[in-house]
Amino acid sequence: MGKLQSKFRRRSDLYKVKEGADTALVPQVVQYEPAHTDAINCVVSLTSDLCVSGGHDQLCGIRDSDWSKAAWSKAASMAVVVYDWRAGKLCKSFQGHSREITKLCCLKGRSLIFSASRDKTVLMWDLGRDTEPVQEFCGHELVVNGVAVSPDGTKLCTGSRDNSMALWDIESGECLQRNTISRNLVTHVCWVPGSTSIVQTSEDKTISVLMCTVCLRVWDSRTWQVTNTFPAKQYIQTHCDISSNCYHLLSSSNGFGGQGCEATLWDLRQPGCKVAEYRGHLQTTACCVFVPPRPGCPALVASSSYDSSVKIWDQNTAACLYTLTLDGSGPLVSLAPCDSSSLLCASFNTGLHQLHLDQGAVPSLAEVARF
Repeated sequence: MGKLQSKFRRRSDLYKVKEGADTALVPQVVQYEPAHTDAINCVVSLTSDLCVSGGHDQLCGIRDSDWSKAAWSKAASMAVVVYDWRAGKLCKSFQGHSREITKLCCLKGRSLIFSASRDKTVLMWDLGRDTEPVQEFCGHELVVNGVAVSPDGTKLCTGSRDNSMALWDIESGECLQRNTISRNLVTHVCWVPGSTSIVQTSEDKTISVLMCTVCLRVWDSRTWQVTNTFPAKQYIQTHCDISSNCYHLLSSSNGFGGQGCEATLWDLRQPGCKVAEYRGHLQTTACCVFVPPRPGCPALVASSSYDSSVKIWDQNTAACLYTLTLDGSGPLVSLAPCDSSSLLCASFNTGLHQLHLDQGAVPSLAEVARF
């Protein structure tokens, strides 16, 4: 597929930073109880102390000819993990998906967690209840890559590689709306806080001279129609995030050899208006997030990449202020800001990383714990 190839590669040697790149040595870090036993695809913040993560690992079990199919299915369930990252302790593990978890989202204040999977489903979990899912959302025909909950906690939006976006009633699990757009292979979705708008990134299979992919679409959850389409970009858009004031949108893209590996800042008030681009990663930029603001400090964004690095950028000038390389981690696929000085980073090879951001005169970033 060339530039449109979207499959993960799990060989960490493919994602080494070139010699001479602006990097920092990884200091000695605290090693906590591991959260996962295999590659991690996603991490989100649930509370100021708790995070939720998911990936490839599953319950331990040995296949036995006497086991029933249902028993083996249970033993092969993928894990959604709730972890106290400050204390370094696993709090709860939910099992139910038959294939890897691709994305997560949380409804803060109600302790609800939603997990999307390659098994074509989304499951809802309640931290305050047992480890069985409390709701299941079925109907997509391919892997679900996007999941977002409405600000009022009543609706769930999902997006899939089957080219569709769906809207669900959380309480009943009923599909309220579904819209399929040709070649709209959804990669991520975000619900704009305090509004009825939903933003999605996608891979567009259109074959053209430029091999363009649609960058972003904005949906209105009331009509379930696309209200705005952002300019196409040459590389697949992998992730998006909304600023706390809802003025700006970040998107990141795949690429290789430094080409197409940028994050892009857009003005949500003027759809299609590109504000800045953050260039410097050498491989796919898998995730980009706004760093929670701190009084008296410049606005910052963070990005993580398949090149095993996390970069901190000045949001307004697009200057790269700091680069932290986590050697041996493999692709860094997800970031979760917990507060203005703490970031969690998910990796393929070395678990979850807790990063401390010092927003001094010269911002710096250091790994302080791993689990």
